[in-house]
Amino acid sequence: MTQHSRDTPQFYLTAPSPCPYLAGRHERKVFTHLVGDKAGDLNDLLTHGGFRRSQSIAYRPACDQCRACVSVRVIANEFRPSRSFRKIMARNADIVGEQRSAVPTSEQYSIFRAYLDQRHRHGGMADMTVLDYAMMVEDSHVETRIIEYRRRDGDAVAANGRGNDLVAVALTDVLSDGLSMVYSFFEPSEENRSLGTYMILDHINRARRQGLPYVYLGYWIEGSKKMDYKGRFLPQQRLAPSGWMRVDASGETLTEPQD
Repeated sequence: MTQHSRDTPQFYLTAPSPCPYLAGRHERKVFTHLVGDKAGDLNDLLTHGGFRRSQSIAYRPACDQCRACVSVRVIANEFRPSRSFRKIMARNADIVGEQRSAVPTSEQYSIFRAYLDQRHRHGGMADMTVLDYAMMVEDSHVETRIIEYRRRDGDAVAANGRGNDLVAVALTDVLSDGLSMVYSFFEPSEENRSLGTYMILDHINRARRQGLPYVYLGYWIEGSKKMDYKGRFLPQQRLAPSGWMRVDASGETLTEPQD
């Protein structure tokens, strides 16, 4: 591959396939490769335009006659947890999160495998092997981190500053203006903790502490049980054809595009 092709993105369109989120519909995606020295800048630019990253690929929906997938980003500094969110945070007060380099481990894969088998056994990732998982974590040309969430153990924390049993993991890109949650998973036996929600709340706090304005959650899809929950984290901005539109804590959408 020439230097010109590495630095100049080329975009491709997938063939139609059944939509995994809305029954009876088909999806298409436009995608490009994130490679070379400018991959980080390109990932930033494309994320602002509604793309998501998967390994060294950036993609976004390009479906015929359907615009249900809406990119959302939480406004970190203005977010105030609701009563239900505060209960989830209290429920997980014994969890400690540690940010690490994006290095896969067998401990992570064990939870990843259990998570897929319990919650996504018929999904597109159901057959991922330990090598596939390693590629998902390591195949990144942008600034990516792993955040491990462990159950707090008094002796373990005193000894090494971290918790004991691993219960959840988030793969997160660090952008110029926020944190982008690429993929997260958790121990299914701990589902009563609402760890998926807890990890989002933790990322909002992390972004605030790092002075980053947004947490990118990917696609909100109204009417999809898998994706509709993302609309609860308010205030947030949703990407419309005219730009990012603010949705405030009351659920009201403001008409002026946001920077």
